[in-house]
Amino acid sequence: MRFVLSFSGGKDSVLSLHQMIEAGHEPAALLVMYRPEEGRSWTHGIDGELLNAVSDALGIPLLRCEASADCYEDAMKDALREAKERLNAEACVFGDIDVEAHRQWNEARCAAAGLQAVMPLWGWKREVAVRKLLELGYRCIIKCVRRDLPESLLGEPLSEDVLAELTRCGADLCGENGEYHTLVVDGPIFRHPVETVNRGIVRMDHIAAADLVPISAE
Repeated sequence: MRFVLSFSGGKDSVLSLHQMIEAGHEPAALLVMYRPEEGRSWTHGIDGELLNAVSDALGIPLLRCEASADCYEDAMKDALREAKERLNAEACVFGDIDVEAHRQWNEARCAAAGLQAVMPLWGWKREVAVRKLLELGYRCIIKCVRRDLPESLLGEPLSEDVLAELTRCGADLCGENGEYHTLVVDGPIFRHPVETVNRGIVRMDHIAAADLVPISAE
């Protein structure tokens, strides 16, 4: 199956990509929803240079979809149609685990574009998903945290110690309620690591984010 990946840059989307490649399926592109007015991706706040660096490290091209809040759904539908018509994709893969509203939203967007919605992690226990990623050897950096969590976590690689700290703070271990987001910079399906530097903290509404950039951009 040829597919595009709904790509956040984080652990769940990368684990889904890993599962699909391991099963013999072919990635056509990384579909990234992008805020042009901010120059960053939605949710994880990854800037264009860093997205390009991750795309190069994975050896999978970006399909960057620029979308403001009021046209997000239509923009994604158009991007999915492009994936089908230009890239010959048969499906879009998502990293969702168990939030039913997310599953329904994914399926509706794909149905409108004539694609299959595939969620390789669906039904996994959350702690199994996050620990599977670490066991496989992926390096995941904490990119964003909700403002009620310690900003000291930003820029830290995900580890058992960090998971223990998140548990002490009352956060979901997998961050499924938006407590934190990650950026994956190395692992089995990467051609080479993405080296980053943290230029500081960006505070936005309910989250704080590490301003990570590729070292080559410094």
